[in-house]
Amino acid sequence: MHNVLVTGAAGFIGFHLVSRLLRDGFRVTGLDNLNGYYDVQLKRARLNLLEGSERFRFVEADLADRSATERLFTEERFDTVVNLAAQAGVRYSLQHPHLYTESNITGFLNVLEGCRHAQVGHLVYASSSSVYGANSRMPFSVHDNVDHPVSLYAATKKANELMAHSYASLYGIPVTGLRFFTVYGPWGRPDMAYFMFTRAILEGRPIDVFNHGRMKRDFTYVDDIVEGVVRVMGRVPEPDPAWSGDRPDPAGSYAPYRLYNIGNNRPVELSRFISVLEEKIGKKAVKNLLPMQAGDVPETCADIDDLTRDVGFRPKTSIEDGIGRFVDWYRDYYRV
Repeated sequence: MHNVLVTGAAGFIGFHLVSRLLRDGFRVTGLDNLNGYYDVQLKRARLNLLEGSERFRFVEADLADRSATERLFTEERFDTVVNLAAQAGVRYSLQHPHLYTESNITGFLNVLEGCRHAQVGHLVYASSSSVYGANSRMPFSVHDNVDHPVSLYAATKKANELMAHSYASLYGIPVTGLRFFTVYGPWGRPDMAYFMFTRAILEGRPIDVFNHGRMKRDFTYVDDIVEGVVRVMGRVPEPDPAWSGDRPDPAGSYAPYRLYNIGNNRPVELSRFISVLEEKIGKKAVKNLLPMQAGDVPETCADIDDLTRDVGFRPKTSIEDGIGRFVDWYRDYYRV
């Protein structure tokens, strides 16, 4: 039975991934530090659903704790590691920068060291569309350089990609990075805009709409994301014999290293997203239109051709269906 470690297992994407892996028959160890970045009760509610399976084991620990991470990798052998644990949020990084280096840099280094010494067969880790920063050519391509981040969060994710490559090169660890584009759906993160919008609309409070609603995001439903992650887990990267240092392709390497975008490839204007949310809730929003906030970018769009070619990834959930499912979950969970 395939043995998988998923870090950030009590988080939004982590919870959905673990649920899928358990349904598929995997044995899963889930790690999370259950920090207070957002409602811990929501994280515990996710865990309660996972802990009903005898093939799931939960470990409460912080990846930045070196001894705890070392102990995790010595206690159990993992065929695959999926690292989703991170301090998330572009705006939060403006006020709490040190949390991002502790979790996203030190924590990820400890994962890499664990994979190195335990000879893990494949490390899949979460990067972010935020790494594209000041890039303006659409759609965003993994074959373009991303050297101009506009937030510390984005810089830490770019650093993860560089760290992963160095370990693939030095120690032959197969690593695959996934640049997630705006993920939404049931059991989502309360700090995400669509979650905050839903709460405010239902409570009759105004919502803050940055860039006057003209921002475009490649909103991707969580089940589509999980399908892509599972497919990537089964495709262990190999060195690319055609890779050349004269014309270095950031998406591949002479080492067992690969980068993919994982998104919807159909960006939606924020104002349109809000309109669908209003329709599913059955109530109009009171909008507080604001300029662009520091660290934000006007548009994201994922070029997913490589992921489609290599693992057959094709997102299939419309925003109408996806938002409808989220609103139904929200009403049920919060008894609205």
